[in-house]
Amino acid sequence: MTSQTQSYGDPVHQDAYGLQPGRAATGAEASSPDASGVSWSAVFAGTAGAAALSLILIMLGSAFGFTVVSPWIDAGAAAIGIGAIIWLTLTHAIASGLGGYLAGRLRVKWTSVHNDEVFFRDTAHGFLTWSLSTLVVAALAGSTIGALLNQDMDTENGVGMAAAEGAGMAMASGAGAERGLAYHVDLMFRPERADIEPLSAERRELAVRVISYALVADELPARDRQYLGQLVQQHTGIGQQQAEQRVDEVFLQISAARDDARGVMEDAAKATALAFGWMFVALLIGAFVASLAATFGGRHRDTWSGHDGQQPHN
Repeated sequence: MTSQTQSYGDPVHQDAYGLQPGRAATGAEASSPDASGVSWSAVFAGTAGAAALSLILIMLGSAFGFTVVSPWIDAGAAAIGIGAIIWLTLTHAIASGLGGYLAGRLRVKWTSVHNDEVFFRDTAHGFLTWSLSTLVVAALAGSTIGALLNQDMDTENGVGMAAAEGAGMAMASGAGAERGLAYHVDLMFRPERADIEPLSAERRELAVRVISYALVADELPARDRQYLGQLVQQHTGIGQQQAEQRVDEVFLQISAARDDARGVMEDAAKATALAFGWMFVALLIGAFVASLAATFGGRHRDTWSGHDGQQPHN
């Protein structure tokens, strides 16, 4: 039996049109030099495989807790664990590798094309598959990613959120500020006796505005302190000095809660930046793996796809 050899992209015993003598060109071969260098059907097939595998692996990682972001506000930048980073990177690399290999293995067979050109086209097929699959997964998971980002930007809770609203939204409506500082206003005007006249809505809103502007200035002016003390005295039944002391205590509590909320939001911003940094690394790894896997798939396509349905043999 005559020994046959076959190089990457160049079938053996071809005529001037890149075909074996006596064989007609099939739909899986592209011998014309003007034929398109992209097999879009193979690219779409690889895209579908990569996107499906990505979603499956993400769900599997979520089931094992690898891709879960900590919901606790004191987790800070550690909310995104090492396990989540490693799992997401492996997920993208494995899915991209599968998509790239499928694109290279399922493409048409280019005849009368130099090996270097075949290698470039296979690499391009892998890169196109990675690009499309990344866009598909991003579109499918866009709502989930948006929800996670909104959660990071809204991690402050309870008193911390109230203080942040009072400080950062001092120019907003009185209703919004009142909602944010409701607990502290209630604490400041808590009566000592049951027969004390309750605080009216107008005075409550005024007290909220005074505290909100004081938080922006990071200090409570003496005249505002005295005025709030008078209101506290009228609606709690305590003395003026004790009322002003209560005002100072409540303002310090609000300031401390505001500082804590700022720290939480800064940690959340750092965690988000870290997440996007690792996403960038994972995407680069995925692009490289997809392109490399496509060259292997293309080589296997040309090497192991024999003529007339038979594997090349010696």
